[in-house]
Amino acid sequence: MITLIFRMKIQDGKEQEALAQLKKMAIAVAEHEPGALAYVFHRSLEDPSQVVLYESYQDDEAFQAHMKTPHMAEFQTAVAELFDTSEIEVTRLDRVAGIVRG
Repeated sequence: MITLIFRMKIQDGKEQEALAQLKKMAIAVAEHEPGALAYVFHRSLEDPSQVVLYESYQDDEAFQAHMKTPHMAEFQTAVAELFDTSEIEVTRLDRVAGIVRG
């Protein structure tokens, strides 16, 4: 299982467009990627411009397939236009223990 935590900051004045892109991406992943076990965007309560994505895939093959989708290419373009790319942080994790509930 592959898990990533992706952190980014919305550019000032681009909040509504950024949130629309996040929702669009989550829907595309849900509809087209059965190997994606979780793909959930969150906003910081202290700083709503901070976005955290929790994503989990059944294996590296599913993650690599995700990276090659047309919706990922579109999303990468949106990230460059709507987010402060100097503040993007990605952490790749390996699950050790825990549970996931619906």
